[in-house]
Amino acid sequence: MSSRPSPHFSNSAASSPDRDGAGFAVDKQQSFCIDVNDALPLQQRRKAPLWRRGLAALSPFSSSSTSVAKNTDDARPLLSLSGASSNPSPKFLKRSNINRCFLFPLMGFFIMLGVVQFITIACGIVVSFFSDDFDRAIDRWRFRQKDVGPEISHWPTDVSRDIVPVACHSHNDYWRPVPLYSALQAGCVGVEADVWLFENDLYVGHTTSSLAPKRTLRNMYIDPLLEILERQNPRTSFHPTDDQPLQGVFDTDPFQTLILLIDFKTDGEATWKSVSAQLSPLRERGYLSYFNGTDVVEGPITVVGTGNTPFNLVMDNTARRDIFFDAPLEKLAEHDEIELLEKLALSEPDQRVSQDQAVQEESSTENVGQGLSGIPAADIRPNTFNSTNSYYASVSFKSSIGFPWSFRISEVQMTKIRAQIQAAHRRGLKVRYWGLPSWPRSLRNHIWSVLVREGVDILNVDDLQSATKKDWRPKFSDWWS
Repeated sequence: MSSRPSPHFSNSAASSPDRDGAGFAVDKQQSFCIDVNDALPLQQRRKAPLWRRGLAALSPFSSSSTSVAKNTDDARPLLSLSGASSNPSPKFLKRSNINRCFLFPLMGFFIMLGVVQFITIACGIVVSFFSDDFDRAIDRWRFRQKDVGPEISHWPTDVSRDIVPVACHSHNDYWRPVPLYSALQAGCVGVEADVWLFENDLYVGHTTSSLAPKRTLRNMYIDPLLEILERQNPRTSFHPTDDQPLQGVFDTDPFQTLILLIDFKTDGEATWKSVSAQLSPLRERGYLSYFNGTDVVEGPITVVGTGNTPFNLVMDNTARRDIFFDAPLEKLAEHDEIELLEKLALSEPDQRVSQDQAVQEESSTENVGQGLSGIPAADIRPNTFNSTNSYYASVSFKSSIGFPWSFRISEVQMTKIRAQIQAAHRRGLKVRYWGLPSWPRSLRNHIWSVLVREGVDILNVDDLQSATKKDWRPKFSDWWS
């Protein structure tokens, strides 16, 4: 029967080691201290759990440094000191405990955050390979087979049978996977097309570098809208005549008009003539909203001109005006303030407003941007824009209201928003802000909620699904998605 090997000491013959309660062998004469576990066979030694050894390898403050020191002492027993390897100072132990309490949870938090972010990105990549509900539903609009016989599950006006219209505007709609159809499938009641006049045709794109021969206003918007409205207003043996008024693009709300916002990018006067000519098929079928000299008759499509749209040419169509203007929202509120100050000045002569404040300087009537083309600034009076010549009153949120740096709309900004909304509604116009912050999503959703609550008529959006679902509750993932 073999005996257990004993640890070797330089003076082992002269000393008899005692064993303390902790499993240490102590040589009283030489004051050497050695862990009894080191004397055991390798397979009998106590091992630390795998997770603890992993954390120890990552942290410079863990017990791995003690293990390294002990291994070194085992290799050089004659040079080691018992206090250095087995009895660390209380200060070191306290610092080590503090590091375990704070460093490990912090490392665990960042590791979990990284895992969550990785899963989010991976899920987004996987979902991108599958078609969504928009893509599947759009097939009903574009690729319906005309030679298929009638079925009881279909009827003439079922193009948009399950779509509920939502007060949102598809900003830069031509960027969508399927322009026009994506916005209609989401339920947006407004779409936007930037048009450039080249060689007597109107091309759609954000810049001239993005223009292509097939991407024209007629191909992308006018012809598809005409086809949709023809389906929505069929003539059958059961229904031999057209409805009056004509039905719009949404079967669930046939009297909801669709706003086609046309942004004139080239010279206003020349572009106006081409736009008006290309709208003729919709005009001839009675699909356009118009002003008849007395009232506005709303049709399935309402055309609104912005950008370099000339206001003077809008006003020239007095008998049947079917292109409306995008009025400058900020100036409406300014004129309301001027009008109020003028009334105060009449009642209190000492507070008379100077002519420089009440009337702006003359400016060019050329292409000077949204809401100002075709009219001198000095001719813009409080009631210049109204529901007979304009439909929207809009302005850039960033330039007019400003970015909410506190991630909440300040009281000063709220006052300005309310004044602008009141100014537009007093003239019968619909309020639209463009240039809204898009990130983080929690801030964007907060601004959407505030604007809707305050009475903004239509949201100018890029994310159609988020806008139409109206699930704008704060989410933690909104800060990085």
